[in-house]
Amino acid sequence: MTGQQAQQKSSLHHESTPPLQFSDNPRWLVPDAAMCRTLWGKYAMPDHIREHSEHVAIVAEFIASAGAQAGMSVNVPAVEACALLHDIAKSYTIVHGGNHPQLGASIVMEVFGNPHIAQGVLHHVHWPWHIDVDAWCLPLCIIYADKRVMHNHVVTLDERFDDLYVRYGKTERIRQRIHESYLQAVAIETAFSRRMGIPLNAYSLDSGRMVQRT
Repeated sequence: MTGQQAQQKSSLHHESTPPLQFSDNPRWLVPDAAMCRTLWGKYAMPDHIREHSEHVAIVAEFIASAGAQAGMSVNVPAVEACALLHDIAKSYTIVHGGNHPQLGASIVMEVFGNPHIAQGVLHHVHWPWHIDVDAWCLPLCIIYADKRVMHNHVVTLDERFDDLYVRYGKTERIRQRIHESYLQAVAIETAFSRRMGIPLNAYSLDSGRMVQRT
């Protein structure tokens, strides 16, 4: 197989295997914040992860609401619930190992039976397909919001990833993966900004409002 044939095959495979797109379905339970926080207790989520999740939810809810105002089809309460639940399995995998997005998605499906929210939990670290903020607003909201929150502070993508390089960039392979994640986060930020007409990279979050940086 030539290099061109391999590239064509890869491209065809990419286009033929998109993720499922979910429309709002009234049969799927969308848990409110109180239900999500109750699940935190069941899975022994540490206080610092709870605080991080609260901040991710604020950022994600803003983006989802701004998207809805711009005409995007998005279930804002589902985005908020997904943000609160995206690290639900973190404490378990710290102790026992495993992939916390995968386990978290299975927990969401078992408890709430909502595949839309489960998809966002499953892919909150990395989105393996092309970026389309209209088709997959919820998971892309969660990825981006998570990347804008460092511990319990809203920061720029550059600040967030500089911290990741320092704390985790021990090998060239890890640094490359962090860089790839950074490039994807920038692409998601750009896509949302263009779609909503809001320069997200120029704004910080203050008490639930997007405030332009000085």
